[in-house]
Amino acid sequence: MRQEVKGAALRQLSEGGPAALSLNAIAKELGVSGPALYRYFASRDALLTELILDAYADLALALEGAPPTLADHAAAYRAWALAEPHRYRLLFSAPLPGYDPHDQSLVAAAHRAMTSLLTVTEPHSPVPGPLAAQLSTWSGAEPAVALHAVTAWSRLHGFVTLEIEGNYASMGLDPDELFRTFDL
Repeated sequence: MRQEVKGAALRQLSEGGPAALSLNAIAKELGVSGPALYRYFASRDALLTELILDAYADLALALEGAPPTLADHAAAYRAWALAEPHRYRLLFSAPLPGYDPHDQSLVAAAHRAMTSLLTVTEPHSPVPGPLAAQLSTWSGAEPAVALHAVTAWSRLHGFVTLEIEGNYASMGLDPDELFRTFDL
């Protein structure tokens, strides 16, 4: 039943984004009462958290399955986002007013995906002062590696977000051709 609920929730997300997520609508779709769903998920936020954790796990698997180069990880990240735009948005947009995206379980799940990126990133440039300590604490990696991973991910995230939102199409640009020139 939990998987059926999550499947229905993912369909709602795909069709209308996080604001469309409704336990009562899911119950109706599955032919059960609304209160019956609360045996599986304590609240809409609990369901949302589980969907986010699942999405991070799937993204991490996609990255971990990529060949061990930054370019291949970037391609895997992009492919996952294009195949799962509603789940990508769930990870990187504020899902709902009042929802806490900094819950420790979510931070840990996000870190797994970033750890995969850290393993294929080379040191870039020296890191100044307090930022070096912050990067080292966050990543457990050499600060120059962590800085390159964060800046590469920032560029990649921007590229992919623009693509799934249709911005390149409105500019008349082929995102595949543009991605071939992408520099991390």
